[in-house]
Amino acid sequence: MLITATDPSTATTDRLAPAVSAPARGVSGAEATGTRPSFLPLIVDVAVPVGSYYLLKNGFGMGTVAALGWSSVVPAVRTVWGVVRERTLNALAGLILFVNLVGLTLSLVAGDPRLMLAKDSGVSSAVGIGILLSVKMGRPMMTQGMKPFVVKGDAVRAAAWDRLAAGSERFRTAERTFSLVWGVALLGECVARVVGAYTLPIDTMVWLGTVVMVASMALAFLVSGRLAVVPMEEMLERELAAGTGTGR
Repeated sequence: MLITATDPSTATTDRLAPAVSAPARGVSGAEATGTRPSFLPLIVDVAVPVGSYYLLKNGFGMGTVAALGWSSVVPAVRTVWGVVRERTLNALAGLILFVNLVGLTLSLVAGDPRLMLAKDSGVSSAVGIGILLSVKMGRPMMTQGMKPFVVKGDAVRAAAWDRLAAGSERFRTAERTFSLVWGVALLGECVARVVGAYTLPIDTMVWLGTVVMVASMALAFLVSGRLAVVPMEEMLERELAAGTGTGR
């Protein structure tokens, strides 16, 4: 996953991979039968808009603005539908829509080369802020990407997860920590790239921006895994062994 310094639309889509996947709460009948249904929100809310963006831009030759606009239709409909019909905010679709709007805005920005380098970091900040807000609201967004990989489509593991999420404050703290680490990492990357854009030689920052992005992602994986995923998996295993209880 490489992000160039001159194409904010690429940053708009590529940065979403670690942030999204299946619902953080609840076990549906479909989820109990395998892993595929767990990833349905990922397919609808992420794969469809991201895939349509690349198809429209590269396959049909649309410009960046037009491709971003048309690829925002599905997440926009999903967001409005959730608010109007279900009285809930679809955080996943809402974040995709928000990031696409940021990408559309940034694509209109023109200026000197340093400004062009700095504006790419706007997408990182948008995603980071969205993740941190989800923690503040008590619905940590990164859980949606972590849960399917931890429960592995197993109904028993998913049920144990839900028991812990409902009854263990330690488990919920680890869940929030996972999203918190990712939000801070993305905002930190944004700051680093803006500072670099205006203090380092342009030729250096063209390739260093990608290095900063990759390093930030790697650091977020390591820190969030150590501080959140490992403790949560240990609590989940104890909950499975006990059969009942809260796993506090």
